[in-house]
Amino acid sequence: MIKPMLVIAFIMVSFSTVNAQSTADSDKHSPVRTLTYEQYEAYLKGEADNNMAMVAEINHFPLPDQVLKFKKELDLSPLQLKKVNAINDYMHRRRVQTGESIVRNERTLDSLFRYHKMDEGNLIFYTNRHGLYQGELKNAILFACLATKKELTPQQLAKFEALKKAN
Repeated sequence: MIKPMLVIAFIMVSFSTVNAQSTADSDKHSPVRTLTYEQYEAYLKGEADNNMAMVAEINHFPLPDQVLKFKKELDLSPLQLKKVNAINDYMHRRRVQTGESIVRNERTLDSLFRYHKMDEGNLIFYTNRHGLYQGELKNAILFACLATKKELTPQQLAKFEALKKAN
């Protein structure tokens, strides 16, 4: 039972590694061989995986940075502005922290394979860690969407949706 799961995990890691390497869009090289330079930079800057907010956004839970773009049009009060900025700062901090963990985990996986130190236990541990970090990243983003919606009035939410559609 464990061997088929290990094979599947190995294939998933291998596919994501090949895919990451084949999508390089610049002349710069990532210090992590399994990530493109763009992915590497995005993780470290806290800009990776914006699509993780999709479930919140399609259900009218806005990202705080998007709300801040329309702060004047939404007539945010000073208190709302302070709270949404704090939510946005928290989300960004968590994205950077988690991105650093993802990069570190990718380095470890690469090193274990490169130096032929990978075994079944390490494979399970580090691939599960990858999933954990992706979950932490999604949690930080969705938490920010949930908290941001709580700070807006129904009228502001409706206006935000209209502004978003217009742009």
